[in-house]
Amino acid sequence: MIRLVREIGAATVRFVEELGQLGVFAGAIVRSTVSPPVRVRLFVAELFKLGVLSLIIVCVCGLAVGMVLSLQGYNTLVRFGAEESLGAVVGLSLVRELGPVLTALLTTGRAGSATAAEIGTMVATEQLDGLRMMSVDPIDLVVTPKALAMIVVMPLLSALFIVSGLAGGYLVGVEMMGVDSGNYVSSLRASIDFYDDVAGSLLKALVFGMLTGLIATHRGYTCTPNSAGVSAATTSTVVVGSVSILISDYFITALWGV
Repeated sequence: MIRLVREIGAATVRFVEELGQLGVFAGAIVRSTVSPPVRVRLFVAELFKLGVLSLIIVCVCGLAVGMVLSLQGYNTLVRFGAEESLGAVVGLSLVRELGPVLTALLTTGRAGSATAAEIGTMVATEQLDGLRMMSVDPIDLVVTPKALAMIVVMPLLSALFIVSGLAGGYLVGVEMMGVDSGNYVSSLRASIDFYDDVAGSLLKALVFGMLTGLIATHRGYTCTPNSAGVSAATTSTVVVGSVSILISDYFITALWGV
C-alpha cells in the first residue's frame, strides 16, 4: 500500500513539473512573439509546410466523413419520415464537433509529429546548441514560427474539412439518395447559427491549434538528444496531443455549449 501511494505521488509530481515546464515554455514563445525581430519569412514557410501540405488529407477525409455521415443519417431519418432534415444533421455534426476535432487529430498526426521530429533532430544533431553559441535564441528562430503557424492553419483547415464534408453529404444525400436539394440546403441554413455553431467551431479549432503547436514544439525541444529520443518525442506528440484535444473538446463543449 505504501509503495502504491509512493508511485501515485511520484507520478503526480512529474505531471505537475511537466505542466510547469510547459507553462514556462509557452511564456517564452509569447515573449518571443511580441519581441523583435519578426520572422515573417520563416512564418510563411511554416504555413506552407503545416497548412498547404495538409490540404489533401484534410479535404479527402472531410469528403469521406461527410459521405458516410449523410449515408448513416439518411438510413436513420428515413425510418421516421424525416429525411428532409438530413442537411441539418450533417451540417450540425460537422460544424459543431466532427470538423474541428477530426481536423485537429489529422493535423496532429501529420504536421504535429513532423514538427516534433524536425526540432528533435535539430536537438540530436546539436544545431540548437550551435544557435546558442552564436547568441541566437532557438525559441525565437525555430520554435515560435512553427507554433504560430499551427495556431493560424488549424481554423483554416477545419473550415476546409467542414466544406468538404458538406459537399460529400450533399453528394450522397441529394445525388444518390434522392433527397430534395431545396430541403437539404434550407434545413442546413436554418439549423446553423453563426455565434453558437460557427464561432464555437472556430474557437475549438483555435484552441486545438494552440495545444498542438505547444505540445509538438515542446516535445521536440526537450527530447533526449539521440535517435530514440526523437522517436519518443514524435510518438508522445501524437498521443499527448490527441488526448489533450479530446479532453479540451469536452470542456469547451460544456462551457460554450457547442
